[in-house]
Amino acid sequence: MQTKATFTYKGKTYALADQQTWAGTPIETFMREWSNSEGHVWGHTSGSTGEPKRIMLPKAAMTASAQLTNQHFGLKENDTILLCLSTDYIAGKMVVVRAIVGNLRIVIADVKSLPEWDDQIKFAALVPMQVEALLHIDSKSRERLKGIDTLIIGGSPLNQELQDELTALGMSNAYLTYGMTETLSHVAVARIGEGELTYKALKGITFETDERDCLKINAQHIQQAPFVTNDVVELLNSTSFRWKGRWDNVVNSGGIKLFPEKIEKKISDLFPDRRFYLKGEPDKRLGSCLVLKIEGSPLAEDDEKALLDAIKKRVEKYESPKSVTYLEKFEETTTGKTKRT
Repeated sequence: MQTKATFTYKGKTYALADQQTWAGTPIETFMREWSNSEGHVWGHTSGSTGEPKRIMLPKAAMTASAQLTNQHFGLKENDTILLCLSTDYIAGKMVVVRAIVGNLRIVIADVKSLPEWDDQIKFAALVPMQVEALLHIDSKSRERLKGIDTLIIGGSPLNQELQDELTALGMSNAYLTYGMTETLSHVAVARIGEGELTYKALKGITFETDERDCLKINAQHIQQAPFVTNDVVELLNSTSFRWKGRWDNVVNSGGIKLFPEKIEKKISDLFPDRRFYLKGEPDKRLGSCLVLKIEGSPLAEDDEKALLDAIKKRVEKYESPKSVTYLEKFEETTTGKTKRT
């Protein structure tokens, strides 16, 4: 492995090419796998729509993906990037590969909801839970977040309230990403604060849709190209789209297709302290109807009625949930995404 990349862990800086420095660090397992003679490493799908699957990730494809990201965001040798995601999963793995490819410096922070670091960060990848904690826990954490030059956020949707807070904080280079383990991290990004989110392809990647209006991805570094997803999109052109929701979650209610994720964006600020989601359930008259699932103890009858009335004012005529179900605790995937049970 020929790289000038370095990493800083617990105040000490090491050369990434020196295997003796990996012991006891969060990147040890991945680096041993990356530096062996095999042409691949192993990863797992997220489990969003089924059981996580173990899949082979070609090192050459990961390298190509890292080069696309470094090029897109203008990362240069010795730039400092943050690693606060587990290298058990693709997002964390790709942070390290970007450093290897671009001769970058990694600052390693503990993998937790509120990561801490003291260095000036050029580029960072976070998940929504970390963004929320950094915005709200204390002023020092908020300043850490504000100090990141370029921020990408992935793993699960970021609600509109948090997007607005990032914009108000002056973070003009904050992006939501679109990608998955099978695409070796993101293939498109959407800048936050520019109106309706529009995902734009990284260089050399193009998009199509199939008969379901689901996204098809054409990228040289993806083995199975075109890669057909289950994400329903509004395709704007061959390099940009707007995400509508998962085909798996579409609700056909009386012949009208409803996209739960799209509706959830309209009402997310009505749930400041609780997790929720919308889901289709069988209905004798409509075939399926939309129901609201809320985590935690049931609301008082008057509060529930007030909530449903508030939702009606935010959504289209057919987008209001017909009932509310309460679950003590939502089921989660291994990566922390809510399972729509």
